[in-house]
Amino acid sequence: MTSIIHSITIDARDSYEIASWWSKVLGLPLHPDDNPGDPESMIELPNGVRYLFINVPEGKELKNRLHLDLQPADGTRDEEVERLVGIGATVFDDQRRPDGTGWVTLRDPEGNEFCVERSAAERAATS
Repeated sequence: MTSIIHSITIDARDSYEIASWWSKVLGLPLHPDDNPGDPESMIELPNGVRYLFINVPEGKELKNRLHLDLQPADGTRDEEVERLVGIGATVFDDQRRPDGTGWVTLRDPEGNEFCVERSAAERAATS
């Protein structure tokens, strides 16, 4: 017997607001039943896994124990970092190296850490 991941759940102060932000990041829509003020909001990935954002009363206090690693679908890591900062992310830890390898750890508007790695094309160019 095995299990599959059904949802990745993210605690939020405002589930609709942060889900809307991640919708822009991923280029995927919110669930059609989600509305401002709802206690939970969801984005369904093409593979069927869901990002489920749920309102909780407490704010984020410590480093995430689990985080997402993003890879640009088109463009470069640096272009994607610039785009994400432009829509409200903040740079938390920049691990880019002079040889082009490395990643950037960002925080979403609620402070959740996530990383942006190199695109597949960038990886192929340095292999």
